[in-house]
Formats: sequence, structure tokens, C-alpha cells
Amino acid sequence: MTVLTTDRLILSPVAVSDYDDLCALWANPTFTQYIMGQGLSAEDVWFRLLRDLGHWQAMGYGNWSIRLRDSGAYVGSVGVLDYHRDLDPPFDAPELGWGIAPALQGKGYAAEAVTAALAWVDDALNAPRTVCMISHDNAASHRLAARVGYRPYGEGAYRGGTVQLLERRTT
Repeated sequence: MTVLTTDRLILSPVAVSDYDDLCALWANPTFTQYIMGQGLSAEDVWFRLLRDLGHWQAMGYGNWSIRLRDSGAYVGSVGVLDYHRDLDPPFDAPELGWGIAPALQGKGYAAEAVTAALAWVDDALNAPRTVCMISHDNAASHRLAARVGYRPYGEGAYRGGTVQLLERRTT
């Protein structure tokens, strides 16, 4: 499993030791407002963690935990995903996803982590295209997506709502 480093961050594959940090993140209503509208229970976080551990084993990629290099403080996550989402239309390329703890947003950590993850995708997976989905109301994620090269290509139906579908092409 791949560890990525940037000037300020270490991106390590999600590990069981991240559980407490993940519980705090997923219980935060500011963090979850654009993702699912409500926080997750500790049990649901555990199931997500197990899914993400298995994702690395099955696919050779997945979610990285983002930590500050200087202190080890948990920042959030970024990942290359194949979740087989019940999305209409379905994704047909690797999905990128990210989330930063609200207290650490606005410091450029998301851009730094997403840029590192995309560089890894471009090199290791050689994928000509990646996709992501973002709530229409999540202006910060839309700005970041545009900054790293994502462009809208449609809308999708997901979990009873509509999300913006974006793509980034390398060719």
C-alpha cells in the first residue's frame, strides 16, 4: 500500500488506528452536511473503515488518511475509489473523493492532498479519466475540483437526491 508525502502532509492508507479520528470527523454535522446530511454512528464508521481497509486489499488503492507531517494531527481523507455506488448514471472510471475536518478547512490541505492523489493516479493507474460527485451546494469542493482540473459532465441521482458529476481527463 502506498504512502504519499507532500510539503505539509502524509497520506497513509486508512488503518484501524484511524478509528477515533474517523468517529470524530463523521460525527461532525458541518463535515457531513454535503455528504449525507447527518453524522454517522460509531458502528457505521467502523463499517466504513472495514470497507476502506478491504478496498485497499481488493483494488490496490483506496482512501488515505491525511495527517500533518509536523504533528501527526488528523486532517481528513482523500481516496481513489471503486465503491460500485448506486448512482444513475453509474461511474465508469476511478472516483476521487476527499474531505477535510472543518477546523482545518481553508488552509490548502485539501488541494495539497488531492493534487498528490491525482499525481499518484496519473502515474500508478494511468487512468485517462477520473470522476467525482459533489453536492450542488458544496461550493468549496466545486472550487477545488475546478482548480485540479475537474469539469462538469452531468448530473446523477444518488440516495434520493441529485449530485453534480465531474470528470478530469489526462488525455
